[in-house]
Amino acid sequence: MTPDGLCLVIEDQPANQARMTRALTAAFEGLEVDCTASLKAARLWLNELTAGRLARFTLAIVDLGLPDGSGIELIEEITARYPAVTCVVSSMYDDDGHLFDALSAGARGYLVKHQEPEMIVHYLRRIGQGEPPLSPSIALRLMDHFRNQTLKAPQEVALTGRETETLALLARGLTVAEAARHLGLTHSTVAGYVKIIYQKLNISTRAEATLHAVKRGLAQPR
Repeated sequence: MTPDGLCLVIEDQPANQARMTRALTAAFEGLEVDCTASLKAARLWLNELTAGRLARFTLAIVDLGLPDGSGIELIEEITARYPAVTCVVSSMYDDDGHLFDALSAGARGYLVKHQEPEMIVHYLRRIGQGEPPLSPSIALRLMDHFRNQTLKAPQEVALTGRETETLALLARGLTVAEAARHLGLTHSTVAGYVKIIYQKLNISTRAEATLHAVKRGLAQPR
């Protein structure tokens, strides 16, 4: 954050505007803060930016529930037009829906309004350190989300060395007899491997076996 930076606060409640302005000026010495109370007013402010003020425009604090629409729309617009500007949400909402919609739109931080002013200042200062300003409840939601995604991710079924070799040969188009000769094993032994592979991978066709081989890096896609 530059010492002479410019910040736009989009917030429809005057008390919250004043509260955020105090937090911002406490967090960043010399920061100029402008406030608007709607999407329309914010868009007008953006369109009237002079070249000099645009060069100083580094931060936008965006409420999500505005009188004329969602702040998420504005985050998308600012991110597209001014990619160097850091957009941070300031909202009463801390649910997954609002959080992930805002992050998908381009928000680089998310602060919940009900925190103590000194904590808001603390989280805002992280921006100057290159860190995302996140309220604790938001950080926990993010951690829970990615932990759950990891738990939900399908685990790759383990195959033995011989089963892996057999799968690779099947993916190359070899018959069971040809694979047996290649491996120096009997037909019945390799046929047994094929049966086990199909059971482990829960498949029933050569095409499915080939797809699994490609996913495991054992064959090239055709």
